Amino acid sequence: MPDLTLPLETFRRNARVNAVLLTALTPTDFGLSDERGGWTVGKHLAHMAGFRADWLSNISPAHAEPLFRVVDDTFVWRWEGQDPADLGEAFALSDEAALRAVQGALEKNQPFADPWNESTYQSNPVHFLMHTVVHDSHHRGQIMALLRLGGHTPEQMDALDNHWAIWRE
Repeated sequence: MPDLTLPLETFRRNARVNAVLLTALTPTDFGLSDERGGWTVGKHLAHMAGFRADWLSNISPAHAEPLFRVVDDTFVWRWEGQDPADLGEAFALSDEAALRAVQGALEKNQPFADPWNESTYQSNPVHFLMHTVVHDSHHRGQIMALLRLGGHTPEQMDALDNHWAIWRE
């Protein structure tokens, strides 16, 4: 098995960056948008956390199952419609489920299931973790832009930018 130290550490650092961002946001911040029909900060965060569960439901349904609840005979993401301030648990549980799914696929030496016929992470299951890091980074950039548009001062933005220190450890 290849050395997974670096991709696993990258994924864990990504989780820490998300946690720093969540902790720094105020209740007002979650409702900020571009005022042009774009997503709110809360919607970006819910999408980021839900991204893991959605993909896991495709590539490793057993690992996704605890992230959903049944409502009217339909599986619904457990945090659907919840206060965005409560997404810390969603990120933590979803990240752990993603790690378990990847480790399980690697231990079995087989790619993930591909029921959508998209060649999903077929070359290496670890690509799911890297896709998550890139996806989160994209949305964090959108969130930072919304915070600037929402009136955060340069000093407040500088404080939020300190999360970059996690990547330089």
